[in-house]
Amino acid sequence: MASVHRESLSDQVSRLLLERIQAGEWEVGEKLPGETTLAPQLGVGRSTMREAIRQLAGRGVLVSRQGAGVFLRALAPTDDWDSLVMRTNIVAILEARIAVECEAAALAAARRTDADLVDIRAALASRDLARDDIVERVDADTAFHRSIVAASQNALLVELFDTFAARSRDAMVQMLALSAEPATDADQRLHADIVEAIAAGDAAGASDRSRRHLTALRTGVASTDDGEPS
Repeated sequence: MASVHRESLSDQVSRLLLERIQAGEWEVGEKLPGETTLAPQLGVGRSTMREAIRQLAGRGVLVSRQGAGVFLRALAPTDDWDSLVMRTNIVAILEARIAVECEAAALAAARRTDADLVDIRAALASRDLARDDIVERVDADTAFHRSIVAASQNALLVELFDTFAARSRDAMVQMLALSAEPATDADQRLHADIVEAIAAGDAAGASDRSRRHLTALRTGVASTDDGEPS
């Protein structure tokens, strides 16, 4: 039989204080009233108030500064943002990238110039060298995919890609940091296969390989519901 877990008083106070924060009572960076002010407002003692503040600090909402007080750091707990970023925002952006990049890869195979191919191969090599640092890895991967979109000779597709890349960069860095998933030779080979299809003028092959890569990435992100990498 499942047992019923009662919410502790400090948990209740933490929840109530978070509700006030999310209602806009304080702005990010603003100093909150002291324990002696907040505790009577919520009908609890200072020790309970202190524990509730400690809980919210541990979740990334508040920050205590020695001798200065408690300040609002974020409007939502870190775990809430992680969930939103990894399962909602990133999945939606990857779905949009599939629509843009698969078509761009096909167009690149048909329209790329010799100079475009040099740029794409250089970006592929740079991507292979950026395995050890997560930020460099995300930036190098983005530069590689952008070089393919640029080779499509379609300025609107480039603009759309740049929009997606800018909105997802920090989230992708965070996702890789949380999953601790290493760069692999197999992943690099998959990207090399896309390049070879473009070099050969194989529009269907370039599009298909691009779709397989991005679909696998989307599936991996969407399956992190339990907080563990797929």
